[in-house]
Amino acid sequence: MGKSVSGTESDQRKLNGPQTSGRDYRNLSKPQQEVTREDDVAVPMRDGVQLLADVFRPTTPGRYPVLIAASPYPRQIQDLGAPMGFIEAGASDYFVPRGYVHVIANLRGTSGSGGTFGFFDGQERKDMYDLVEWAAQQPWSDGNVGMVGISYFAMTQLEAAVKRPPHLKAIMPVAGTFDLYDSATHHGLVSTSFVTPFLSMIGMTSGRTNKLWRSKLLDAVRSILRTPAIHRKFATFNGEAAMTGLKVLLKLHHDPHPWDDLWRAIVVEHPLRDAWWDDRNILPLLDRVEVPVYLGCDWQNVPLHLPSTFPAFRKLTNSKHVQVAMLGEHGLAWPWESLHVEALAWFDHWLKGQDTGILEGPRFRYILPGAEGWRAADTWPLPDVTHRSLRLCADGTLGDEEGASGSRTLMALGAGLNRPQPSETDPPSCLTWDSAPLDHDLDMVGEIEVQLDAISTAADTAWIVFLHDVDADGTVTDVTAGYLRAGLREVDEAASRPGAPDLPCRTFQAVPIGERVHYRIPLVANARRFSVGHRVRLFVTNDDQDSNMPAMLTFRHASVDTSCLNVVESSSRLLLPVMPREMKQTTGSFA
Repeated sequence: MGKSVSGTESDQRKLNGPQTSGRDYRNLSKPQQEVTREDDVAVPMRDGVQLLADVFRPTTPGRYPVLIAASPYPRQIQDLGAPMGFIEAGASDYFVPRGYVHVIANLRGTSGSGGTFGFFDGQERKDMYDLVEWAAQQPWSDGNVGMVGISYFAMTQLEAAVKRPPHLKAIMPVAGTFDLYDSATHHGLVSTSFVTPFLSMIGMTSGRTNKLWRSKLLDAVRSILRTPAIHRKFATFNGEAAMTGLKVLLKLHHDPHPWDDLWRAIVVEHPLRDAWWDDRNILPLLDRVEVPVYLGCDWQNVPLHLPSTFPAFRKLTNSKHVQVAMLGEHGLAWPWESLHVEALAWFDHWLKGQDTGILEGPRFRYILPGAEGWRAADTWPLPDVTHRSLRLCADGTLGDEEGASGSRTLMALGAGLNRPQPSETDPPSCLTWDSAPLDHDLDMVGEIEVQLDAISTAADTAWIVFLHDVDADGTVTDVTAGYLRAGLREVDEAASRPGAPDLPCRTFQAVPIGERVHYRIPLVANARRFSVGHRVRLFVTNDDQDSNMPAMLTFRHASVDTSCLNVVESSSRLLLPVMPREMKQTTGSFA
């Protein structure tokens, strides 16, 4: 039993991160309950496998709405308070005192649950249906079930929703990946600096038992981490630190099955989209979802969850109601505690029938990084945004006009060349194009594309593109990035929109050596205010293994390993989505 209550009041354990999308709510549930828990509850699946769950519920007997959080991460330490990228189920001491049951469950094959982990496969979707319906039938449940949590916890929410369990009433899948191919590989470039430690981490943690997870040692750690002064420091815990922590786990032992098998499937066996990947892509199934869905992400989550956010928004065509919140820097940190007031307003409305005001006003709310405050719109893409075509000029500038036609060359080197160091005569390994300093603030919101005209001396290469904000002092801020394996450049033109080419990645086409090729490279949709005096920079490279190369959240890719010269022609361009006042205030030149 516990008396601790988290929240925003002075006498409550303070939650980190923004708690709302900038609005005030009414009639929210008050913390009136104490918390009791039941550990290692067996949940039967239809095939006889049992998942294990920890159940946090009010001590007062009765029937309550249920919030399920399910993932492959250890359920036993979701209340540890550690700044780790897998403490993401939400704060039980926030939801339960306010009259909810919080069920934290492990997927099959993880942390004591039976069966074999399938990594976002069809079996996982069936399990989520069964988990929801089991929760609805328990004596502490009133039959109204929601789902909560970020990252993998968000992924399992939409997995459940596409199966339409009758008792699922609403979900809040913030920062989720709904197409595994687009997170494990980026248009054919394998995100090895993420997927390798990720699978090792799940394999390592899944092999540990309650002897560790429920030990006195971890109880002591929990007490220290919840000290207010220490806990506050985690509010700005960033992705780079999280990746560093995951890489440490690579040195720890884990059972090779199924973790190494899954790694080989991703990195070696399935380089193209095929049936294996199709089984792990629920975007085509989202028109089956009928329950209300609250989506969201932080703009910085470019290499992992952000790419799924807007495709999911577009495909949830039959949901009763879809709402979105796009967060700024440190909008999501670990342990996940942000947006809990927002979640309460959402679930109080859909699971308790309370008038909280959560549905009032535009349904798309977003932070514009570089500016102040929340903004709102009724839809995405924003209806008043126009794509502006900026040329990659031969002199290294980024402007409205191409000027004198020409080209620039960069060199990519494969491995095993037995070369002690680069030569001073080598062409550069990266290129940049800069705008002139801006004479006014420029607001960019939407889908971004680079159309590259290039000639290569190899049959395959990689294109890795970054959009940067460069201030007057030369400080560079990553805004977003785009990735493409050249051999997987085929575009489904019929399904494409400006700034968002659809790259099927199902057919490999060798690059014709020495011939001009037109590439359409989508950058992950984003938002940014480029302030007056700043410059817009486009950065292009063919390999990001070198630590001197930029990398969003330190995510890097397996090299294509070809040695080649790549010539970028000045007919190439950047399609930048800008707000209409920027179009009116400038004439003739980008600055």
